[in-house]
Amino acid sequence: MPISTLSTPILKPAASRLTTDLDLTTEEVAALLGLAAQVKRSPRKYAHKLTGRYLALLFEKPSLRTRMTFELAIKQLGGDAVFTEFNGHRIGDREPIKDVARNLERWVHGIVARTHEQKTIDELARWTTVPVINALSDLYHPCQVLADYFTLQERFGGLRGLKLAFLGDGNNVAHSLMLGGARLGVDVAVATPAGYDPNREIAAAAQGLAAASGCTLKLTNDPLEALDGAHAVYTDVWASMGQEKESRRRLKAFASFQVTERLMAAARPGAVFLHCLPAHRGEEATDEVIESPASIVFEQAENRLHAQKALLLMMLS
Repeated sequence: MPISTLSTPILKPAASRLTTDLDLTTEEVAALLGLAAQVKRSPRKYAHKLTGRYLALLFEKPSLRTRMTFELAIKQLGGDAVFTEFNGHRIGDREPIKDVARNLERWVHGIVARTHEQKTIDELARWTTVPVINALSDLYHPCQVLADYFTLQERFGGLRGLKLAFLGDGNNVAHSLMLGGARLGVDVAVATPAGYDPNREIAAAAQGLAAASGCTLKLTNDPLEALDGAHAVYTDVWASMGQEKESRRRLKAFASFQVTERLMAAARPGAVFLHCLPAHRGEEATDEVIESPASIVFEQAENRLHAQKALLLMMLS
């Protein structure tokens, strides 16, 4: 559908894909967050904007929020989705990824992939002309973090000058939070046990972006240092899917990083608690924190829908 037919102009991204967070410019991310607010406020206005558009959802990993919100997003915008779960296999096991990609581009208008490895996302994008959206890989989780920063923008009325503290594993969520915060003017502090630090190359890229935008990125092994002055406290599971064999070792290494009411008190008064879910209650965060008035985890989950609607409008309209 041509952009000119929309009552509110929708910015078309320079790159019609989201394989990593950096495929969207800072201006495009800001526009997406603004569009997400409009879509959430006036869903009927956008109810037919993607009529006749279809998505292929390729999932190597199980999902509740990602699958439901992408399926509902495209359907509520007038399109539809076809879901394929690989049940323990990888996308390229049965036939080459380049063949999968070139078949799909003849049937659908976009591919949403949730994969074990970033190289699978990259290979899909290399071989297709339709937009490819990273719904999670080992290195990035951009769709989650778009919803996270949209949620914080809603709660605080803006993002610049906020501080977000992430406690736990230096994983895909931490990477995307660093890259997103660095461009949106959010100070980000990531506290991990020694040996579980974020990817060095991604951290270096985020440091450069933070310096350019006038905010800070701190990496530490001290959770209290990260929490000082934080408006938002974020954690994730200590053992992601595929790391189950490391669970016992990780439980011991991460014990002091559990988000408790005591740790929350070390943040700024009125700080909010975030978690991308699913949560292992009693491990990375206590049940009391998740159920506390500070918790906005279900607002985050809801906002996956609205942020992904905005993303699909930008990519497919």
